[in-house]
Amino acid sequence: MLTKKEIITALASVPGPDGKTPLPDSGALSDIMISGGRVVFSITADPAQSGRLEAMRLAAERAVKGIAGVDMALVTLTAERPAQPAASTRPSGQPARMRPGPAQARTPIVGVSHVIAVASGKGGVGKSTTAANLALALSGEGLRVGILDADIYGPSMPRLFGLKGRPEVTQTRVIRPLEAHGLKIMSMGFLVSEETAMVWRGPMVAGAVQQLLREVAWEPLDLLVVDMPPGTGDAQLTLAQSIVLAGAVIVSTPQDLALIDARRGVEMFRKVNAPILGIIENMSSFVCPNCGARHDIFGHGGARREATRIGVPFLGEIPLELALRESSDEGTPIVAARPDSPITAAYRDIARRVKEAVK
Repeated sequence: MLTKKEIITALASVPGPDGKTPLPDSGALSDIMISGGRVVFSITADPAQSGRLEAMRLAAERAVKGIAGVDMALVTLTAERPAQPAASTRPSGQPARMRPGPAQARTPIVGVSHVIAVASGKGGVGKSTTAANLALALSGEGLRVGILDADIYGPSMPRLFGLKGRPEVTQTRVIRPLEAHGLKIMSMGFLVSEETAMVWRGPMVAGAVQQLLREVAWEPLDLLVVDMPPGTGDAQLTLAQSIVLAGAVIVSTPQDLALIDARRGVEMFRKVNAPILGIIENMSSFVCPNCGARHDIFGHGGARREATRIGVPFLGEIPLELALRESSDEGTPIVAARPDSPITAAYRDIARRVKEAVK
């Protein structure tokens, strides 16, 4: 079994960012994640020297791949932004909040025509389940679709799609995504076990997501669905600033508490000048399978009213249904498991609206 000691010993032959100090002693090495024959870690570096330090990253990757038992190594360069000046020293007129990055910093993903983000202001609203089923419904519209699970801390796509395999890495260091139901799928969950806790700071997460975006054989795709991490922190903002987005879909439940966070999600994408394709109300209502009575457990219609209030499209409602939970836990999203169900019809209606909005 691989150990961190073996990996650190191999990395001792690689000079760190200063070109002299061994990488393990440089203070730039993140925690090392090991899952079977897969090794994942990052190196903190000055962003101004990222081009020069690419050779160091490759050397670290080669050193780890040379260890017996290593099937795959994922090494990323991450950068800490300089701290913002305090209010007393901030230049006059400069706001305290982080400003959106310049438009020229965004670059397209090779072989991908359009990218949409599925996001929420908080966790627990069914964002990943929505992203998986929306991707399948978009595929049913005749599009070539992929899905990137960008939630490094809590990846859901391996479980939602029942996938347990390991991605292959080509000789040119490109990762081949796994496939299910006609979709290309990539997730950090394919590289680490479900029990592994990713104790990484924001810059490390952002670096890993960038590598999963740009070093994966996505092409050819008409549409890549990015299942964004929940919230509106540094990792989400960095991701939104670096991708050329066709738009964002916001997922919320109907109650006021969730809608407050959905507003923050909308505001984040507006700040980085990304179009809002619309809001989806998830867990909209529950119909008792025994008596047929409808129960608005989390309220009903809140997302529609909020969409009208802030001037963005309302894409549709997804009910709270036992079959949706069961199919997700079983590893077959409901759009694939029950193509004739009413809930699948709801996802397909939303997919048609998203497809038209992307056009």
